[in-house]
Amino acid sequence: MNNPNNRIAVGKITSVFGVKGWVKVYSYTTPIENIFSYQPWEIELPSGKTTIKVDQWQKHGKGLIAHIAGVDDRDDAQQYCQRECTANIESLPPLEEGEYYWSQLMGLSVVTTFNGSEELIGKVQRMVETGANDVLVVRGCKGSIDDKERLIPYVDQFILAVDVETGIMKVDWDPEF
Repeated sequence: MNNPNNRIAVGKITSVFGVKGWVKVYSYTTPIENIFSYQPWEIELPSGKTTIKVDQWQKHGKGLIAHIAGVDDRDDAQQYCQRECTANIESLPPLEEGEYYWSQLMGLSVVTTFNGSEELIGKVQRMVETGANDVLVVRGCKGSIDDKERLIPYVDQFILAVDVETGIMKVDWDPEF
């Protein structure tokens, strides 16, 4: 399974905000404030994993700021900065069959079946939202045919199968592109 401990990235604490323990939060969710519905969060600190809960939050400009329960000073809040926040995947809304959260696709090995032969072309590095459709950013990896970065539209025409259990995505994509 691609995510053995049933955690999913929902956002990132980017920096401190003010002097009373508030932090800026970058949300991976849509709408962005949904991130606060998926608590508690788990964060990897140098000392190990820790669980945190936000007790207050608000929109700030185009982003979000939040107060971590029990953290009341800037110096204490600093340790949480530049850390990804994960939530239990079961706290997120259920998806229809064949739908996936972006973070479930990260790291999947991408195999093309173009012209009938299977070739590893890389791993999913990230996703890009374009308006028309989402796009996979696939970068060559150990064992792949090359080290190129490819942009593959995440549409039925090109995505043949996704198996998060085995960590493999099959695509119909010309490896020359």
